[in-house]
Amino acid sequence: MSGLIGKKIGMTSIFDASGKNIPCTVLEAGPCTVTQVRTKEKDGYEAIQLAYDDRSEKSTPKPLKGHFAKAGITPKKYLAEFSRFEQRKSFGETVTVEVFQEGEFVDVVGVSKGKGFQGVVKRHGFAGVGGRTHGQHNRLRAPGSIGQSSYPSRVFKGMRMAGRTGGKNVKMINLQVIKIMPERNVMLVKGSVPGSIGSYVKIERWS
Repeated sequence: MSGLIGKKIGMTSIFDASGKNIPCTVLEAGPCTVTQVRTKEKDGYEAIQLAYDDRSEKSTPKPLKGHFAKAGITPKKYLAEFSRFEQRKSFGETVTVEVFQEGEFVDVVGVSKGKGFQGVVKRHGFAGVGGRTHGQHNRLRAPGSIGQSSYPSRVFKGMRMAGRTGGKNVKMINLQVIKIMPERNVMLVKGSVPGSIGSYVKIERWS
């Protein structure tokens, strides 16, 4: 599984050869540095650890400072592991957006936008209890019944109710790479990607 760490820049649209308008998400992909190489002999599995985006020395814990110094790079904000990397990478090597190709499909993992505490209509798509007729003036967005009284006399786990929404890891699968601009470390993928502008994402290609 080859991949990169990147950042969501925003959205745009481009026209294909037939004149169709394709909505795309703009991702800054890399450059990432290999900060650790996992091996079966030492770690029990094979993977490489990539680091992305600079951070200040002042806000970097000492153990991480030593970790980055060993790789010969400045401190980074985001670390992630990728298993079964197609091309063999060595310690301290830089991986760029050119690891991907136009036309192939990738998975993108990001943290969805947080929406705070929300009711059942926004959180789960409920329709509400009913209309405004017959005196139901305050039940339009109500959850309705959540259980029985005499038995089981409790609310079952997993009941869809109001609560905190968003802010979870979301994976969008099979997004097509429409365009790659290696001089800017930018790639365009077809469709939407979770997260707000400026949030970190993992871009993965399964081999």
